[in-house]
Amino acid sequence: MYSSMPLALLALAIGAFGIGTTEFVIMGLLPEVAGDYGVSIPTAGYLVTGYALGVMFGAPLMTVLGTKISRKRMLMLLMGLFIVGNLLSALAPAFAVMLIGRIVASLAHGAFFGIGSVVAADLVAPDKKAGAIAMMFTGLTVANVVGVPLGTLVGQSVGWRVTFGIVAALGFVGLAGIARLVPDMPKPEGVRLRHELAAFKNVQVLLAMAMTVLGFGGVFAAITYIAPMMTHTAGFADGSVTWLLVLFGLGMVGGNLVGGKFADRALMPMLYVSLGALAVVLALFTLTAHDKLLSTVTIALIGALGFATVPPLQKRVLDQAHGAPTLASAVNIGAFNLGNALSAWLGGLVIAAGFGYTAPNWVGAALAAGALVLAFLSAALERRAGAPSTVVTGSAPTEQRTAAHH
Repeated sequence: MYSSMPLALLALAIGAFGIGTTEFVIMGLLPEVAGDYGVSIPTAGYLVTGYALGVMFGAPLMTVLGTKISRKRMLMLLMGLFIVGNLLSALAPAFAVMLIGRIVASLAHGAFFGIGSVVAADLVAPDKKAGAIAMMFTGLTVANVVGVPLGTLVGQSVGWRVTFGIVAALGFVGLAGIARLVPDMPKPEGVRLRHELAAFKNVQVLLAMAMTVLGFGGVFAAITYIAPMMTHTAGFADGSVTWLLVLFGLGMVGGNLVGGKFADRALMPMLYVSLGALAVVLALFTLTAHDKLLSTVTIALIGALGFATVPPLQKRVLDQAHGAPTLASAVNIGAFNLGNALSAWLGGLVIAAGFGYTAPNWVGAALAAGALVLAFLSAALERRAGAPSTVVTGSAPTEQRTAAHH
């Protein structure tokens, strides 16, 4: 089985690349989509909110359903949903139909990364599991550096429908690769739902997820409306949005690596620094958004600081839900997307209220500051309980590495 490992992981990485591209590319195409359908920018922002809500509800639901069939078949089903959703988005005759397409595609997101990471680990020898998972998640990282900017460029040059058509085609490639290269694996044992749900009675688990919602929501409050903000306020041409998204993606990659490195050494201090700095930078973005050079630097910093919170936040959830990490991990993926949905909606509200395209930055700063407050509260409660700041659990390194790379 190990001999097919590299190609099987490539199939999973292609699927991850497509999913990552479709999630983020809409942000650079909001003005084009809004113009074609005759809706406002805040209304078009519901395409971000709808996708995020779909991930939030779909991640735990599809993960539980995935225990009923083999992992390979579940991955193929998820890629099928992804393809249908993106084709629907590409061909949608009305805005409401496109929104439905986005939601259908979103149902594949969380469970694909959760189940796919388990499959990736099972494809290799025990001492290579973390590397296999990292290789799969390379697809998500590359999507933000290459797929999203190129998709934005294609959408602005040829039409946004072409972008979603190409993403659907990527889904077909991923599906074919999974069908051909990923070996059949035994169906996982049924999940004891009551045992998994018991983890959510832990206050620390709920606090960690609330930090995830607010912290990552701070990033999306600004980035959701990056296209109109940069073209109307900073004075960039429409085509500049592409390379601005490249900078954001590079910041994400760097921040994720730094966050992963320090999450194991000093988890809570890493959260304090990243969340605090993120709140400050987002607040400053209301000023720097008026200058091309300063806004460019700020966008890269938002990507870096925002994604520096991802590994420690995911690891925090796994540490606190060590008795039932599978469902908790899936729900936390949904929590990231709840933050996306909440911030996209709030950002649209302040724009619609007439506060301008930079107003969502204040929303983001407030959300990040709220996450920082919760981090201090969580640590204080933990000290009062006399527990260590990082629980050493019996959960597998595979699970923790998976979380860190989301």
